[in-house]
Amino acid sequence: MNKVVFDASAILAIVLGERGTEKLTPEILATAVASTVNLAEVQTKLVRAGHPPEMAWEDALAWISEVEPYTAEQAKIAGTLVLQTQDRGLSLGDRSCLALAIALGAPVYTTEQIWRNLNVGIPIHVLR
Repeated sequence: MNKVVFDASAILAIVLGERGTEKLTPEILATAVASTVNLAEVQTKLVRAGHPPEMAWEDALAWISEVEPYTAEQAKIAGTLVLQTQDRGLSLGDRSCLALAIALGAPVYTTEQIWRNLNVGIPIHVLR
């Protein structure tokens, strides 16, 4: 299996044991990657919720096989995606995740319902 991309909400759902994560098979988990932008978002949310910073970071990294740096190409894609996604109000973090998936030609996993039926050229799997 090729790479799959997890957005911050998917990683948080796994870390917090939320509904929908049972859909993530060992094969999917073994190929999951995340953008540094989305990892910063996960770290922020876990630390704000009271998790010790080092534990929060370890928990976030435990569920992905590779950290992908945010590139100039991804920044361009994310900025351009605003035209296709403005009616849904996607954040820069959301668009950065999609940009990574587009750059890799990989499916993306999220818990964000607003991504359902979003057509940006890659498969989007909404976990719940």
